Amino acid sequence: MAGALLGYAALSQYSASPANPHAHSIGAALAIAPVLLGAVVLLWLWTWRLTALILSALASAILYRTWPVVERNFEWLDLAEQCGIYALVAAIFVRSLFANRVPACTQLANQMYGVLTAAEITYTRRATTAWAAFYVLLTLAILGLFFTLSRTNWYLFVNFGTWGLMLIAGVADHIIRRRVLPRREQGGMLSVIRRSFIG
Repeated sequence: MAGALLGYAALSQYSASPANPHAHSIGAALAIAPVLLGAVVLLWLWTWRLTALILSALASAILYRTWPVVERNFEWLDLAEQCGIYALVAAIFVRSLFANRVPACTQLANQMYGVLTAAEITYTRRATTAWAAFYVLLTLAILGLFFTLSRTNWYLFVNFGTWGLMLIAGVADHIIRRRVLPRREQGGMLSVIRRSFIG
């Protein structure tokens, strides 16, 4: 999985370089492939097979006819895709904080450790708020930098910088959690994986 993500990022960076104008078709394919794949999967899950087949064929025909336009403007597709992904993650965190829902980090901690203490519930709610703010700011940064940086530098940020920021945020969350909460001897991500296989 990590290798696929790294390969995708490297190809995206290569296609955005002014030194590789002939690689724009690669950039366009990379920009449209995740959206198209996601749409096709949803069609096959949510509609009749014949309907999904007809709509998939129609989408393919439209893409074929409009490919030169897509190829010339693939950076805008990348902008929409990048902002859309991180805005969706932010919305998931934000939504879990309202309407008597269980905060996203509380849900994850509950799956990892079972029943939570009052201190853990308080912390995970604050952590959910912090992650929501992080992804909102990341989305705004991606949008703002698109209009202020060169395309090469913008792609460096979205392909590699965002992952570095998420890693730093994750490490910071881990360090703070270890400082303010007692350490659990059992549970954790391995327990979640184990329960998913054996129930």
